[in-house]
Amino acid sequence: MEDILNQIGDTVGGVIGSAPVQLGLRLVAIYLIVIWLASAYWGFRDMQQRSDNPILPYLVAAGIILFTPIFFILAVWIYKIIRPHEKIGEVWERNLAEEALLNEVESIHHCPGCDRRINDEWIICPTCRTRLNRVCPNCSRLVGMDWSLCAWCGKDFERREVPAAAIEAKRDATARVTSPAPAQLRPSSRAQIAAQGGSGRQAAAQDPLPER
Repeated sequence: MEDILNQIGDTVGGVIGSAPVQLGLRLVAIYLIVIWLASAYWGFRDMQQRSDNPILPYLVAAGIILFTPIFFILAVWIYKIIRPHEKIGEVWERNLAEEALLNEVESIHHCPGCDRRINDEWIICPTCRTRLNRVCPNCSRLVGMDWSLCAWCGKDFERREVPAAAIEAKRDATARVTSPAPAQLRPSSRAQIAAQGGSGRQAAAQDPLPER
């Protein structure tokens, strides 16, 4: 029995010690080492895409290397379990999609009174009769209720306009005040002029010299 076992051992040892088998074992060892190092690099790159922490990628690569080429598959399996499920780019895309959806929802106008969907060109809500917009008296375009002036024509809604009739009346009054009034004689002046005229006639009547 011992002879048989010795023969089997010698045969196996001879097969393993042969040059082709030794070359194949070396190639397998080299392959495992390459896969081991490639797995460490893959873990390093994968963690860079999933986390902003600059230390975590190095820790992942070091952990895979410490498991040696024999147990590195176990390290890779553990890493796949504990790694973040989403990449940074996927998180950004999801956030952008959520923001775009939120902006789309906010762009839909709702009535402040009944919170129903309304059109931008409506003046009054047909459901609750809430005033939504108003018409500019100058350009006849829709403007917001909280606008202080029209964005289309620049009309100032807070400035009160004076009617044209009032402006014309004010101009007429100003013209009357500034224009010179006709000269009027005072009563005392009239009396003086009349007295001077009377004295002149009396002097002519008392003149004894005839007219030539």
